Amino acid sequence: MKFNYADLDTCHTASGLVIVIDVLRAFSSAAYAFSRGAKDIRLVGTVDEALVLKSRIPNAKTMGEVGGLPPEGFNFGNSPSQIVKEDLRGVSLIQRTGAGTQGVVRCVQAQAMMAASYVVATATVRYASQSDPHEEVTFVITGGYNNDEDLSCAEYLQSLFQGKSPPTEPFIKRVYASKDAEAHLDPNRPEFPLSDLDLCTRIDTFNFAMPIQKEQESLIMRAIK
Repeated sequence: MKFNYADLDTCHTASGLVIVIDVLRAFSSAAYAFSRGAKDIRLVGTVDEALVLKSRIPNAKTMGEVGGLPPEGFNFGNSPSQIVKEDLRGVSLIQRTGAGTQGVVRCVQAQAMMAASYVVATATVRYASQSDPHEEVTFVITGGYNNDEDLSCAEYLQSLFQGKSPPTEPFIKRVYASKDAEAHLDPNRPEFPLSDLDLCTRIDTFNFAMPIQKEQESLIMRAIK
């Protein structure tokens, strides 16, 4: 199996199986939303798209961020600490973020696509290996190569694909040392909860994967065991 790495600037050319990674925090928040009963999550690129879809879909709510904070009119931000407290049974979520969902909407050449983070790591690899194995896997580092949380997760996933069982502590340390973790470690920025770092680094909290399908021009993610 061949492994490739891409970022938001290059992912539009990725083909085969594409795994879009956002540890802090989009695809960690998405996993917690599924654990709270969310029916599905529609991934979009803009705030306006999210609000229009919300008006058209029964029992839909919006989740996401611009600059790390929830946009006006959104039901939820991008914080797993918030999502884990919500009852989302039967809710269709519409998610827009500045990194994770941007990666999904830009991967226009992918034959198959999944969203991933540490909390669904093993389930992601298991699903990818069993459902329709591909010779080539591209990891999309949505936070950029300078934000080590997503790169570290990609390297962890690659190790799992290769049948290895790496110790988890070094990978968790890389998340806490990443640039995007700084706001969560600053006590003067309560809008970025420290608890988010803990929730986002609970490796294999969930035993479902998050494949993404294109259905009637919508990109829809579901939790599949």
